[in-house]
Amino acid sequence: MRVIAGTRRHLLLKTVEGLAVRPTTDRTKETLFNILQPYLADCRFLDLFSGSGAIAIEALSRGAKEAVLVEQAADALACIRENLKTTKFTEQARVLPMDVLRAIQQLKAEHKKFDIIFMDPPYRQGLEQQVLSLLASSELLEEDTWIIAEAALKTDFSYLDKFGLEIFREKCYKNNEHIFIQKKQKEPA
Repeated sequence: MRVIAGTRRHLLLKTVEGLAVRPTTDRTKETLFNILQPYLADCRFLDLFSGSGAIAIEALSRGAKEAVLVEQAADALACIRENLKTTKFTEQARVLPMDVLRAIQQLKAEHKKFDIIFMDPPYRQGLEQQVLSLLASSELLEEDTWIIAEAALKTDFSYLDKFGLEIFREKCYKNNEHIFIQKKQKEPA
């Protein structure tokens, strides 16, 4: 795995051993960041269920101002810290070694706001709904904040309306998909 583009292009990144983490493939990551590129300059990026940290590091390499990475697994945390050191992004990145729901509460208490929030929870465990419910009721989202959920194909997001959220774009791959979500746009008066 490597950084695809930006200031740290071609640097190799460590991955977590075993099956607990499924790194986003380079091709999928490249497609995602081709979509995000116009919005990355000076953005505040939140990476939930960070794994190796590759997504947040790619965002920083492509111009994000800062990134917060949330991960609770000890082996993944060690990998994230090593990758941040390798890419020299330790100053622009903050690692929260805790459960995602607790991290959202902490960031909420700190009055943090983000431009882009990426989440890649374990598939088919219903974590998307829990996280999106908490995000929707927090001040972490601004009117134009993008939330990107990486999920198994055909994951149900029909509940978004009750949280005041909506899907504005979907990108399907062979085994998974990226769902682009934001606050529901108010109807013009």
